[in-house]
Amino acid sequence: MSKTTVLLVNLGTPDSPSVSDVRSYLSQFLNDPRVIDIPWLLRKILVNLIIVPFRAPKSAKVYKEVWTPEGSPILLHGLSVQRKLQDKLGIDFHVELAMRYKNPSIPDVMERIRKSNPEKIIVVPLFPHYASASTGSALQAVLDVVRKWWVMPELSIISQYWDHPGYINAFLERGRQYDWKEYDHVLFSYHGLPERQVDKVYDEGLCQSKNCEHEITEENKFCYKATCYGTTRLLAEGLGIPEEKYTVCFQSRLDKNWLEPFSDKVVEQKAKEGAKKLLVFSPAFVADCLETTIEIGDEYQEIFEEHGGEKVQLVESLNDHPLWIDTLEDMVRQRA
Repeated sequence: MSKTTVLLVNLGTPDSPSVSDVRSYLSQFLNDPRVIDIPWLLRKILVNLIIVPFRAPKSAKVYKEVWTPEGSPILLHGLSVQRKLQDKLGIDFHVELAMRYKNPSIPDVMERIRKSNPEKIIVVPLFPHYASASTGSALQAVLDVVRKWWVMPELSIISQYWDHPGYINAFLERGRQYDWKEYDHVLFSYHGLPERQVDKVYDEGLCQSKNCEHEITEENKFCYKATCYGTTRLLAEGLGIPEEKYTVCFQSRLDKNWLEPFSDKVVEQKAKEGAKKLLVFSPAFVADCLETTIEIGDEYQEIFEEHGGEKVQLVESLNDHPLWIDTLEDMVRQRA
């Protein structure tokens, strides 16, 4: 029997693209106090009476566009990674996959792990950059289950790996499929966060006063904005992209008080400036999903064309790339 269990955790997906399943997924997701970090009653009113009722039908249409005959892309990529990592690690390890929201759920997967009685659990959230709304939420959900167990095995947590050489090299390999010199500009587009959430990383001061765009320090090493810029510098250096040829930006915002610049606005601006071809990386996502395939690949393409541009080229995510599997194996074996 395997002595060590590896638990991969990603954000989640609706069980189907139906409106009811999307509504259920959004309700669970957006009611998470780490995702929308406002007072309980206000969050309940905002999410359950305003956001979810209006957003679910629209989101369901978008999910239908990205859905495959086999199911949800983010789940399919996750299952493929699970199988390939299991093959790499061998019989001394057992690899499980869970989703923070919906299925396979963390409680169900953790119960299966408990029954297998492992000596050690290594938790690997599939988010390269720490954020309370993603990594923090996933880890809290796992710990909320484990703390109720009578027998608690050794637990090891990997909280971020934005600068891991394997992760960087895997994205470099993806990027080398395209010659950035053939494009007018390169975007590094990361999932957005409310500014107040990155501010909470600091005991004193705000993110905007910490020089997060240019350096990683002991103070900002868990700041999502700082590590996104850190990943960008490593990728740009590896590909030889000069600073004036790329922009760091943030997508998928809910309101204006989120990290800037906003990716869609940068796409629009570049088109208005005369750019015809954009190359876009999205390194916060290790698996292609709605935010990459649809938001960048389709919606940003429409915005770009509307304002005079021609082509937005998305650099594919890591999905189940061999270098990504090697990276996960390396991180696990270092903790085993």
